[in-house]
Amino acid sequence: MPKLPPLVEALLQPQAYPEEVHKVDLLQTHISYVFLAGDYVYKVKKPVNFGFLDFGTLEKRRFYCQEEVRLNQRLSPDMYLGIARITLEKGAFSIEGRGEVVEYAVKMRRLPQEQMLDGLLSRDEVSFETMRRIAEKIAEFHSRAETNDRIATFGQTKTVGLNIEENFNQVKRYTGVTIPKEKYEVIRKYALDFMDEEASLFAKRIRDKKIKDCHGDLHTASICVANRIYIFDCIEFNERFRYCDVASDLAFLAMDLEFHGRKDLSNYLVEVYLEKSADLDLPKLLPFYKCYRAYVRGKVGSLSLDDPHLPEGERQASLQRARKYFDLAYSYTFPEVKTLFITAGLIGTGKTTLGEGLARRMGLELISSDVVRKELAQRTPQEHRSEGFEEGIYSKEFSRYTYNEMFRRARGLLEKGESVILDASFQRQEDRKATIVLANETGADLKIIECVSTDYYVKERLGRRLEEGYSPSDGRWEIYLEQKKVFEPLTEVPDDAHIVLDTSGAKEEVLLRALEQLGKKDITQKRKLNV
Repeated sequence: MPKLPPLVEALLQPQAYPEEVHKVDLLQTHISYVFLAGDYVYKVKKPVNFGFLDFGTLEKRRFYCQEEVRLNQRLSPDMYLGIARITLEKGAFSIEGRGEVVEYAVKMRRLPQEQMLDGLLSRDEVSFETMRRIAEKIAEFHSRAETNDRIATFGQTKTVGLNIEENFNQVKRYTGVTIPKEKYEVIRKYALDFMDEEASLFAKRIRDKKIKDCHGDLHTASICVANRIYIFDCIEFNERFRYCDVASDLAFLAMDLEFHGRKDLSNYLVEVYLEKSADLDLPKLLPFYKCYRAYVRGKVGSLSLDDPHLPEGERQASLQRARKYFDLAYSYTFPEVKTLFITAGLIGTGKTTLGEGLARRMGLELISSDVVRKELAQRTPQEHRSEGFEEGIYSKEFSRYTYNEMFRRARGLLEKGESVILDASFQRQEDRKATIVLANETGADLKIIECVSTDYYVKERLGRRLEEGYSPSDGRWEIYLEQKKVFEPLTEVPDDAHIVLDTSGAKEEVLLRALEQLGKKDITQKRKLNV
């Protein structure tokens, strides 16, 4: 592990602090050392100069510590307590001690680490209600954020373009390391073309007073869901990054939710914000600003690789994180293609679990044949009856009624430009051909994911599902055996629309395999499918 500077080593000792501290933990970013010391956090700025950020002198670090406190008190006043002097006396460093002032730190009240939004996301503990509260807090903050003629100039395409060009210049030396050269060029062209083609929209945003003194770094690691919502760690070191369109501020968090695989929460964040702000230009701007913000995060990860004091494990994590952010930035350069996703296969092969996972990760509507069938039969989802194969509500006639209703609902969503997932067995070719017709008529791409598994896994799933009663499906082992005899092979589906997925194993692993296979398919171009 690289040797830390003497001051940092000293602040890892509990006796360096004015409060009673038993243990000190250190976190690092490319611009700061963060010391977690008992009930408080002390943040020391590194003496770095990246051009867009200059902490090169003690006076500059003191000034930006003061700015950090002032600006962050707008959203989290009881968290930011002030700045602390770091002194040196007789070779010993201490906080608020005697001797010469050699450094400054921002002093903060320590928030519960386990309640940080990025951690909550990783544990699947973020509700839509939490996201509503966050969206409302951001909308309220934006509504009262300062704006004036000087701040408005930062929304001009000239200034936005300067930020973008600076990003590309700073990342250029990392091409081939964190970002492939071809993706670098595609993202750059997309950004410059958008600004050129939408110059009138940028001018309108200035007239509408949407350029404000924002947060500037609004991602999931900057939010804590504790006794209330804390939003912290805004940009203090460069007005160009903080004086921005409110759409850019919101896009940062929306993008980062998608980075964490929660497009559904991202969509809901935007929905609530729109409800509160009535900002009708927002949908057109979001892809551009999401791309910009993802690229910035990729740049930050790239810059951290130059820190000689960064442990090798953190260096590798930064490398992978930067690559993932750049990949996300690249994905925003393509128009979003509405897609009709189908999960097909025998009962018990994990179609519904997969469909639910994809719907959540991709922010899509899921239409389940099990749920629709029970609705049409006026039964509750958890009402189970042991009907025989192709009998009762599973007769061919009632199944046709169910599929037609699913197609009707899907058509309504597709015609509004939304993607949708249909979850059903699709055991007959005529039903799968109907999805091809539906995709063609609505101008949607089509992806049919055929779920396959071993008899062992199917029997285990069906038994567990029946025992726990959590699923609307009435599937049983004997029905599976009968369905297996009549299931018609997917020979009518084009190869580029057909994915065969082995669903054996843990559901998260299966979901990741599905996302990987979907990623290998070209879904950026619409096409006409032959029936």
